[in-house]
Amino acid sequence: MVKAILGSAGAFVVLRAFVRFVREGRGTPAPVAPTEELVVGGDYRFVRNPMYVGVVTAILGQALVFLDWRVLVYGLVAWAMMASFVHFYEEPVLRERYGRQYEDYCRVVPPWLPRLRRAA
Repeated sequence: MVKAILGSAGAFVVLRAFVRFVREGRGTPAPVAPTEELVVGGDYRFVRNPMYVGVVTAILGQALVFLDWRVLVYGLVAWAMMASFVHFYEEPVLRERYGRQYEDYCRVVPPWLPRLRRAA
């Protein structure tokens, strides 16, 4: 039961982050239709990449449900690819687009391991 909850929680975080992009950012997560505003509310107060964290959490939940080490390896590979994408593409684009606002956000909110309290 706990294993299924972990997977469902990850999927729920992804959905919440997507809605936040539409409402707060007035755009989408897709590079072809980016947000007009930097998204820093909701789960983005705790971690800079909640969509990716949610996806990896859902995959790890599946690995536990199915007790399959291959799904675990898939989750680790997926995270490595997402982390590379963030580092080499997303972060430079966000720095260029939002400048100081994004730099300030990065100083306060960690990229991958959620903080237990929200940013001020």
